[in-house]
Amino acid sequence: MLRRIALVVALVACAIVVYLAAGRAPSSQQRDRALALSGGVDATIADTTGNAFSLAVPKLSSAQRRAFAVGNSFFNRNWVSAPASTTGRDGLGPTFNAQSCSSCHFKDGRAQPPSGSSVPELGLLLRLSVADDDGPQRFVARYGGQLQDRAVNGVPAEGRIRITHTPRRGHYADGTRYTLRAPHYEIVDRALGALPKGVQIGPRIAPAIFGVGLLEAVPEKTITEHADPRDADGDGISGRPNRVIDVRTGALVLGRFGWKGNVPTVEQQNAGAFNGDIGITTPIFPTENCPDGQRACEAAPRGGRPEVDAKKLGRVTFYARTLAVPARRAVGAERTSAGERTFADLGCSACHRLELKTGDSDIAALSEQTIRPYTDLLLHDMGPGLADGRPDSLASGSEWRTAPLWGDRPRPNRQPPLALPARRPGTQHRGGDPLAWRRGRRLHAALPQALTARARGAARVSALPLRGSRRTVVYSGCSGPALRQSVRQSAVDRWVQELVAELARTAGHHAHAGHRVVGDLADHELGDGAGDRHHRGAMQGASERLRELPVGDWGRR
Repeated sequence: MLRRIALVVALVACAIVVYLAAGRAPSSQQRDRALALSGGVDATIADTTGNAFSLAVPKLSSAQRRAFAVGNSFFNRNWVSAPASTTGRDGLGPTFNAQSCSSCHFKDGRAQPPSGSSVPELGLLLRLSVADDDGPQRFVARYGGQLQDRAVNGVPAEGRIRITHTPRRGHYADGTRYTLRAPHYEIVDRALGALPKGVQIGPRIAPAIFGVGLLEAVPEKTITEHADPRDADGDGISGRPNRVIDVRTGALVLGRFGWKGNVPTVEQQNAGAFNGDIGITTPIFPTENCPDGQRACEAAPRGGRPEVDAKKLGRVTFYARTLAVPARRAVGAERTSAGERTFADLGCSACHRLELKTGDSDIAALSEQTIRPYTDLLLHDMGPGLADGRPDSLASGSEWRTAPLWGDRPRPNRQPPLALPARRPGTQHRGGDPLAWRRGRRLHAALPQALTARARGAARVSALPLRGSRRTVVYSGCSGPALRQSVRQSAVDRWVQELVAELARTAGHHAHAGHRVVGDLADHELGDGAGDRHHRGAMQGASERLRELPVGDWGRR
């Protein structure tokens, strides 16, 4: 009898456990499934190959897939100088930076950082401007608004980029020392004479382009309702929208794309890139990029007027808008969940919003999607330590748009060791909230494995090179100058090295000019002075909470 009672009790207990587990599992599984859908139900792709950034959103119609394929062709094919037998693809230059869109956005990912004093790699360009006495920005006489370092036969290139470095040495709270190499940009071999005094140079690295159609579909109200330009709520975050000219309508509208949010639409971004980067005219920008005084440029043959008609531009724009977002991985794993909590605890989500919702779109797959790009698409003052000093529309020289963090695990780029933003994080990160800054200093010296694990769903980087007992890490500029930094550190094991690489790659796509990983130290330099106080303190905490944890334009950028 007792055995029967015990058996019944055991069976009832098992039934209760199964019932409770069944009640919890669907909820947990549904949450994990939703988090994995970075681009929403209809615009996420489950692919881990080198082509993960280059695939169309699912459920396109046959006609839409043909349009996607045509746009893909024009995005990837090299343009040639005119006149040529391939009349559909001639008109390159006369001056230019690249021969195709994919020269910079290789497989639709971000560009490779420059690795030396010269810049043979594509994807980095220099924006140029000077300030009038009354404040407004204007292009540089004879050079225009962007340095053109290449040209067709018979036309001189405007100049060449030279990068030099100055060592910066410092130490962390526990005494660990580091050495940084801060970049300095200059234009040499100038074909058009000296640059004016006070010229403003803004280095830009090409961002990844997948998911831009979804960001374009987010209603303006969703973005602006999160703005707080005067920090009225006192949380230390003072994001604000940029307002830019829509070239088609002439209206002042919300800026969404580019490192400073200085482009309103994907179409205008693409047309700007055709004109400024490749030298191809479109109905939106029908004039060749030949600043006054460049007679050889003005006299060079044209490939048509315009060289890309409205239909071709439309196909390239459709292609960019319908690039799917790779699904996030390892959702629900213990270390990934720990990273999510740390991400929230450190205040990252104050600017890198976890979710946005799209509105109606002429492309059904982009409509009414809950997406997870980890951005608010607003400008934030990052302080003088990250400033390029070059205003753009309403954005000051120290303001940058919060860049998306999504979809960075597949690595189709051309194997730069790391792709990160511009300057050294943390060492100048003393502005704003002193309590948060002190908390960050206490949490310093090892990579936050929890954040790294969260990044695993979107990041995988080959191990960093070791040079004897020293480590060298190469960074790319995002919203600011590209940077190669050498970090000297003894006895760093491969385990930490891999973690650094993974967080670094994720940080690279965080990129609004501040995330940086050095050796086994993750940091986020926001500079001294005015800016987002909470953001500065919180990211200092992220950057220094290391050994203690359990382990992204214009079309012209």
